[in-house]
Amino acid sequence: MLTTLNTSYTDTRAADLAWALGREPLPALATLDLELDDARLQLRLLGASHQVLLDEERGTCSETVACLAGSSTPLPLGVAKRVNDWEYEFAARVEVLSPGMFAGRAQELLALVSDHPHGLAGVFPGSPHAFTAMLAQRREGQVHWRTWHAYPQDGQLVATRTRVGARRSAPARAA
Repeated sequence: MLTTLNTSYTDTRAADLAWALGREPLPALATLDLELDDARLQLRLLGASHQVLLDEERGTCSETVACLAGSSTPLPLGVAKRVNDWEYEFAARVEVLSPGMFAGRAQELLALVSDHPHGLAGVFPGSPHAFTAMLAQRREGQVHWRTWHAYPQDGQLVATRTRVGARRSAPARAA
């Protein structure tokens, strides 16, 4: 699903992004509710980037990547944590692209996400390449989502990847 967001940028640079787990739902400009087997997932586009809410029988999980007032947790390159009965893994990277490469990559990503039944993308006013996009899926009993945050004025594309799944039990020791 592709939508035009009626707001201006709140996070105007990749360096403004912060990461948080467990935040309450923030006001959203667009949402997509998904049922992925026994998991309910809500993809949320914020004026300040994205939030994902996951609800499963094992509990809930909330991930926010956005420009968060008062946040002291910058966007990490990677996180691995236990959350409730889940293992949570997050990774982020910033790509710096030339204007031509950026425009091509933006078009590819918007086409991929907007045509996908589990995808949500929002374009900000002022540039067709200023967007936040999200794509979710369930594989092998785990919920995965990817996001892209585009900053065409700097040629920066922030890509994140998250995996949430049941805790793996430790292997049995031989006697």
